[in-house]
Amino acid sequence: MPKAVYNVPEAVNEPIFSYAPGSPERAELKAMIAKMRSEEVDVPMYIGSEEVRTNNKKLMSPPHDHKHVLGYYHQGGKEHVQMAIDAALAAKPKWEELAWEHRASIFLKAAELISGPYRMKLNAATMLGQSKNAFQAEIDSACEIADFLRFNVQYMTEIYKQQPKSSKGIWNRVEQRPLEGFVFALTPFNFTAIAGNLPTAPAMMGNTIVWKPSKTAVYSANVLMEVFKRAGVPDGVINLVYVSGPDAADVIFNSPDFAGIHFTGSTGVFQGMWKTIGENIHKYKSYPRIVGETGGKDYIFMHPSACCEEVATGITRGAFEFQGQKCSAASRAYIPASKWEKVQELVKADLKKIKTGGTEDFTNFHNAVIDESSFDKLAQAIDDAKASPDAEIIAGGTYDKTIGYFIQPTVILASKPDYVTMEEELFGPVITIYVYEDDKIDETLDILDKTSIYALTGSIFCNCRYEIERLTKRLSQTAGNFYINDKPTGAVVGQQPFGGARGSGTNDKAGSMINLLRWVSPRTIKETFTPPTDYMYPNFLED
Repeated sequence: MPKAVYNVPEAVNEPIFSYAPGSPERAELKAMIAKMRSEEVDVPMYIGSEEVRTNNKKLMSPPHDHKHVLGYYHQGGKEHVQMAIDAALAAKPKWEELAWEHRASIFLKAAELISGPYRMKLNAATMLGQSKNAFQAEIDSACEIADFLRFNVQYMTEIYKQQPKSSKGIWNRVEQRPLEGFVFALTPFNFTAIAGNLPTAPAMMGNTIVWKPSKTAVYSANVLMEVFKRAGVPDGVINLVYVSGPDAADVIFNSPDFAGIHFTGSTGVFQGMWKTIGENIHKYKSYPRIVGETGGKDYIFMHPSACCEEVATGITRGAFEFQGQKCSAASRAYIPASKWEKVQELVKADLKKIKTGGTEDFTNFHNAVIDESSFDKLAQAIDDAKASPDAEIIAGGTYDKTIGYFIQPTVILASKPDYVTMEEELFGPVITIYVYEDDKIDETLDILDKTSIYALTGSIFCNCRYEIERLTKRLSQTAGNFYINDKPTGAVVGQQPFGGARGSGTNDKAGSMINLLRWVSPRTIKETFTPPTDYMYPNFLED
């Protein structure tokens, strides 16, 4: 068989379409949305070579129009999880033996399909199923997932190229083996790109996958699976199942072949799974890799030297894009008293101009939260703030689920820095502001550091370079992604690898080589060309 050392195409970030009025992409996306709204899809599970349907069909509807039917998916049970494990294990020998360049080709093709012929379909699915506006869908379900696939191929080759030194007469080399067993990918609703990356990153390194998406993102997950199959991912390499969390956990975490989990979701769920894995550690063939990105209580800290207009825009975009349903969304802010009146005025002016409604109307900046349980949690937090002596609603504070799950962008002013919405993640379009005295910067930094269990993202706004350096050092453990004079959202693959520590996860940095290293188990090989024939070393000889 011919052999060569191949150079893969250089990874570059996918250009973002504008969807401006009159643009061809705007017309194409609107047409795709209308087409998909007019159809009811029947979504099976994908296990091995089978499309599996059950008698338990679940409704899919747009969060912003919950009476409309997009279609149904087939809910599975424990038996389907076991089927998926069996299919993954059956597919593993051929997949891990496949030459790496062919695995690379499959996922590079998937990137081209997503950025080309499937771009509008995947964007429309994300807009309808997860209530993302056109721009938010574009940067997620077109650009970021294509970036993940292309850059991960590049990182894969760089990992394979890393080799040890060799002394005279020997040759040392390292091979990167897939993990022994299957990998479980548990993906969230809020980013289609994450839903695509969590199963494909381990698969790219030769692993086979059992993938369980969020029940509120099955609609777009089905399109991703269509892309993967068309790109040439073999049957059984990625198995897509729709089951309850307890059913999945009961089967997967009791399997001796469980090799790792790739997770994005809540801190509570992640910690619960980690505990279960620890209790079952004696059952596994190897120590499972546990990779997870969880919650955040992401902050904006404004220094007295900062520009009010810049901070106000950082708050509006950072807190309210995609309804605050980003792990990185700004949900608490610390504003100096000398600047608060102006910042408040600017944010309120922004919120008065923001339009709320369905994603089909491209002029709507703000859309619906993901489902009724999220709506109810947020509505309760808003009502609690209205009733609390320690908080005041200064903007927004209204909600309505008659047509869709709409929570208006809401700003809470807290009189105490430990008010509940300064500490606990809400995952919605609510930001809480604490106003500090200008001469109490250090005390406020201490409060910021200790207020939350999380350390995902954070940003500072400051126009004094000495203070920028000081704040950056002081807040070094508060965020895995730290921003200077920018909002704390919008990490780009290949530019700002994403992940946080403390209660925010294992910080294995999606969108970097670090993440891919978690899905291989290296073997060192030493070959000696002229082996010794005498056991004696010179020092043992007589003088």
